[in-house]
Amino acid sequence: MRTDVVVCGAGVGGLAAACALGGLGRNVVLLDKLDAPKPVAKGEVFQPGALRILRDWGVAERLEAAGALRLGELVARTASGAPQMALDYGTLPVPDSWLLAHDYPAILAAFTASLPSTVDVRRGVRVDGLVRDGDRVRGVRLADGSTIEAALVVAADGISSRLRKEAGIPVERVEYPHRLVALELFEAPAVEPDFSAYVTERGLRLRYPLPGGRVRLYAQIRPEELRGGATADWGARLVADTPALAPLAESIEANLHRRQVLPVSRFLAPKLSLPGLALVGESGHAVHPMAAQGMNSAIADAHCLAEVDGDLAEYDRLRRADLAQIGRTSHNAARMITDLSWAGRTIGRRALRHTGANDRLRYTVMHNMSGLGAHPLTPLDRLHQIGVLPDPRARRLPAWA
Repeated sequence: MRTDVVVCGAGVGGLAAACALGGLGRNVVLLDKLDAPKPVAKGEVFQPGALRILRDWGVAERLEAAGALRLGELVARTASGAPQMALDYGTLPVPDSWLLAHDYPAILAAFTASLPSTVDVRRGVRVDGLVRDGDRVRGVRLADGSTIEAALVVAADGISSRLRKEAGIPVERVEYPHRLVALELFEAPAVEPDFSAYVTERGLRLRYPLPGGRVRLYAQIRPEELRGGATADWGARLVADTPALAPLAESIEANLHRRQVLPVSRFLAPKLSLPGLALVGESGHAVHPMAAQGMNSAIADAHCLAEVDGDLAEYDRLRRADLAQIGRTSHNAARMITDLSWAGRTIGRRALRHTGANDRLRYTVMHNMSGLGAHPLTPLDRLHQIGVLPDPRARRLPAWA
């Protein structure tokens, strides 16, 4: 068969691409190898920049109708819960001046319900490879031997993308020296409506509320830490080294058996397109989840792909520049909390304290993370950030704000 666009992968990146390109009136075939999405812990918090796009697609309204929670702040805290750096999203001059949280299956459902009528969703269909005509991608080959020809193929098939590999686009993934345990806490005590990252001697603990009286909790661990069981002891140690989590102790113990252990890595592909092919989401880039950028970057990919309307070279140019900045921001934010070396802990703690006390830097960091536009920190800003030099502009917002 022939169509305008084939999107491979029905995660957030693929659904966003189908929304964006279907909204241009393109006939889109959206393929996914799974019959139904898996209930995984990923992509649960939207930044204001992504929400602005989701309003246009009707996704944001559906999420709110499904009970999505507004989180007013992103806060870095001590292990006992004292704020060290609080990013108050309510100070941003945009209609959606908050983070929006819901669980991954509900997010996928909201995207699916918002797809234009020109999108044909086909689940349980595996894509085996690309159909090529010389240097140009002309479609995809399915597991049953059939093909779908299209003017554009969108690879949204995840971090281990089969299509990216077949296209010959190499990536160098940098693995972080830790993993994250993801826990979904049911019937948990109420927590503050914010996105809180706790700085502990054993690394990052990240928590935020989800609809239905649930709490999402991530905890940094060594790669081998939970091998061989002993999870009850581990849960007790988690609460002991993070006293702020004590109210959640019973819920942590009750839900440990549902834990997911997630590897963490970062990369940016050297190119995001070839003639007839575009990479969207984790097929082209990945970041540490500490700064809540991964899913939001995938949405921005899809929006940009629709805006350039077929100019894949322009898509590559625009997105790679933005994604390089997002990668630096995410890595620096993660390193401040997850680096357990003596130097890393010392510099990270200083950076949190001095950034938290500096109105100008704090606003700049928040604006960059929100997806509203990039304003990179200068080398002088970095010196202010770790307290090497005093900042005479610390009490003023940036001139561009």
